[in-house]
Amino acid sequence: MRLTRPILALGGAALVLALAGCGSGDTKDAAAAVPEAATGSLEHLAAEVKCTPDMQTDADEIRQAICKNTDGKFILATFATDRGQREWINGAKDYGGHYLVGRKWVAVGETSTMTALRGTLGGTIEEGTDHAAHEGSHEPSDGASHSSH
Repeated sequence: MRLTRPILALGGAALVLALAGCGSGDTKDAAAAVPEAATGSLEHLAAEVKCTPDMQTDADEIRQAICKNTDGKFILATFATDRGQREWINGAKDYGGHYLVGRKWVAVGETSTMTALRGTLGGTIEEGTDHAAHEGSHEPSDGASHSSH
């Protein structure tokens, strides 16, 4: 059944929100639990989440660093323009992952790390493409195999 995975994904997302305290049913409480998205330089954002950035890219258009704190390891990037940020995210999503997105910045890492960072930095969580979910979609449910690859 092809609808099973999307339904399970929605159920899983609801569970994550409930565990994060966002699924209480009270919209005001949920909105209050996530601060307004932080702004500032890469160093400022890194200081907010208590990590020392290990710079990987330091260019006019993008600054990117690897960070690690008590919540986990993640990539933190800042952008010169909103358009540059959106183009980067759209390209990166093809590789999967979990993205915490603010204005002209993004953090990339595990779901639990992004959820924890969101409590400090605000922003919205976006999901990359899950290619593993598509691997079995070409197989019939009886276990027979197609050799179309």
